[in-house]
Amino acid sequence: MEVVGRKDIITRIKKRLKSDKAELMAILGRRRVGKTFLISRVLKEDIVFQFTGLYQSNLKEHLERFSVNLSKSMKASIPVKTPESWFEAFDMLGEYISGLRTRKKKVVFLDEFPWMATNRSRLLTAFTDFWNGFAVQRNDLMVVICGSSASWMINKVLKSRGGLHNRVTDRILLQPFTLSETKQFLRKKNIIINDMDITRLYMMMGGIPFYLEQLEKGESLVQSIDRVCFAKNALLRLEYDELLASLFDHSAKHTAIIETLHRQPGGLMRDELLMKTKLQSGGGFTSILEELEASDFITSAVPYGNKAKDRIFKLKDYYINFYLKYIRGSKPGKTRIWEKLATSPSYISWSGLAFENVCIDHIDEIKRALKIDGIYSTSGAWHTRGDDEVPGAQIDLLIDRADNIINICEIKFTNSPYIITSDYAQKIRLKLGAFNHFTKSRKTLFPTMITTYGLVDNKHSNSLIQQSITMSDLF
Repeated sequence: MEVVGRKDIITRIKKRLKSDKAELMAILGRRRVGKTFLISRVLKEDIVFQFTGLYQSNLKEHLERFSVNLSKSMKASIPVKTPESWFEAFDMLGEYISGLRTRKKKVVFLDEFPWMATNRSRLLTAFTDFWNGFAVQRNDLMVVICGSSASWMINKVLKSRGGLHNRVTDRILLQPFTLSETKQFLRKKNIIINDMDITRLYMMMGGIPFYLEQLEKGESLVQSIDRVCFAKNALLRLEYDELLASLFDHSAKHTAIIETLHRQPGGLMRDELLMKTKLQSGGGFTSILEELEASDFITSAVPYGNKAKDRIFKLKDYYINFYLKYIRGSKPGKTRIWEKLATSPSYISWSGLAFENVCIDHIDEIKRALKIDGIYSTSGAWHTRGDDEVPGAQIDLLIDRADNIINICEIKFTNSPYIITSDYAQKIRLKLGAFNHFTKSRKTLFPTMITTYGLVDNKHSNSLIQQSITMSDLF
């Protein structure tokens, strides 16, 4: 299967391949997001050596497999000897590369690089020696290191204060597919489902290619979700525990933070998170938050008009949210589980929150649909607890524009065009009033609706709503 989307990233990779100097590229991204597939496809004709770190392995096993891979790359009739250290392994790799006669740029691909750094292996020291003593001197060499443990890659490589300091020539954080790319991916698999079902699927799995790969032609969305999520030994029933354990040492604290944020979909400030998780404050807690954010599981932002200390942390990962809400508590083996859950009041409430997250993650598409993508703007959320005069209010998405306009976005996930009633119109007006009262903003406020199927035309939609876009505009 060819690569779907990723056009800008592919262009960057190929630009590095054509450069006239040595390149050290770091590819980061969430587990299952498609890092290996991307590099293996884009650089297929240029890779002269590829090695993948082994999960929960040791130095001896890594070096044994390294020699096997090197033998295959060399097409050696007699297997090369197993190196005794990473220093010797990289020396052997350097000798192999020096013997290649092709003039085009050669690519060395080291996948799951953090897993190669086992206890007392001195991998980083040896790799630093390989890069500084050999690779950097060759303008025909490109080394790609890849890892799902984004925090390890950032702390040990990108922020290295030793020999790798400022040696990485390009860093790519591979994001999940957008809705549009998800649709393209499914079309490539000849899976035909409409935009509503693709959006529902996205709210459950996000744009993670490996998860989307599990869907099969000829199944309805309900059938696919039952099989992939709720059947006994289903992939996404077993994924959660392995996902965190494979990325973080002592992952219990990471799990505690994730599950606490799941129970608070509106997010928590740092002190609130500390109190609810009962974890100790300090550098360790801060590091865990940074690791989770670097790995794309959580996100943080300062609400509109607030100070940095008011930063809100939220669980970002769609699959984890869905797993904790519905999969973990279900009994495996029963059939038609999702068919029943998908019509429950719980799902209706949950899907509204999930759709809000989808919209926030597709802010560029929203700006384009509103025809404001050419205007400088920032986006975020806002809330207030109110005071004696004005009640509290919450805005999940606003777009603060440089042309003196703020779009106040209302997001609704329904199965038919949304009807703005008299009561709901009054709620919007109160929200606008609260925003003006507490922020003292002098900008014009544009009430903006983001819905699945648009608005029913009535006096409230005509008199109050300035702009309206639909789910299809997110694709």
